[in-house]
Amino acid sequence: MTHSTAALRAFLQASPSVALVEVREAKGSTPREEGAWMLVSLEAIFGTIGGGQLEFLAIARARELISDNLANGSLDIPLGPEIGQCCGGRVALDFRLLDQAEREALVKRAGEAASTFPQVILFGGGHVGHALAAALTPLPVRVLVVETRKEALEDFPDDVETRLAALPEEAVREASAGTAFVILTHDHALDFLLVAEALARDDAAYVGMIGSKTKRATFKSWYLKNGGDEHRFSKLVTPIGGDAVHDKRPAVIAAMAAAEILTALQS
Repeated sequence: MTHSTAALRAFLQASPSVALVEVREAKGSTPREEGAWMLVSLEAIFGTIGGGQLEFLAIARARELISDNLANGSLDIPLGPEIGQCCGGRVALDFRLLDQAEREALVKRAGEAASTFPQVILFGGGHVGHALAAALTPLPVRVLVVETRKEALEDFPDDVETRLAALPEEAVREASAGTAFVILTHDHALDFLLVAEALARDDAAYVGMIGSKTKRATFKSWYLKNGGDEHRFSKLVTPIGGDAVHDKRPAVIAAMAAAEILTALQS
């Protein structure tokens, strides 16, 4: 799971007592890897170490520490029939109650991890832009929304960076290698300009444009007439999210596109 720094801060602020549960060792087939962690308070949890009976036992142990005010603890759990899981591996967990310094260190750690994630730049803050930003926020990516309209940059999740830009194409040129570009503005001419800029880069992980088969054909004609070539055009994904699902609600498009983008970034 990706830990949103804004959500993490909110959880810590709402939780007077918190236990950190961390996977110290993972042998064989296990739900999560070494270093995976979650937080447990008396009322809530944040994150996951894999779910199932393993996590149930971990939550119970963490809450024992909080109730008894114990600084730390551990569990070594075989993932077999005796606990109702059939992974077959073994997980060693460490527990500790977090003081203020450790809380701040954890937020810093989450922020540093997030800074290494690949970037997804969304051009357009309309209905699909908002839905896609929300779908991408829990994933291991950094999301930037670029818009020419100030009002379209309102109400995005806290971890989404927003940028008001008179010349949004500059964000394409300035982006780091391996960036995913998703173009879904309110203006077809602007879409075409941004797609052409993104396709001019040989290091883009993904270039997608919202639209239809007709819009794709129109863009292709314009692109080839203006110096583009077939090879670069072939890298364009449009419509984003594919056409296997015919439901065009923004949340549905966002779900399909988020999976498509993440696949491209991690391939």
